[in-house]
Amino acid sequence: MKTHCQIDSEASCYLEHAMEEVNFSARAHDRIPKVARNLADLAGSVNIRPNDVLEAIQYRSLDRKLFS
Repeated sequence: MKTHCQIDSEASCYLEHAMEEVNFSARAHDRIPKVARNLADLAGSVNIRPNDVLEAIQYRSLDRKLFS
């Protein structure tokens, strides 16, 4: 996962902020970069962009609201 799901410092800040503010689980902390990697792949990007991480956080938040 560390090889394929590397995120830059800006994206990492977004992820950590979401972890603190929304109280995501440790599982969510691992899943968000994986979803962001998929989003980057779909966009044809070699690297995970900060927007990919933000979109993955939104999907995780939506998932949490629908199934809680």
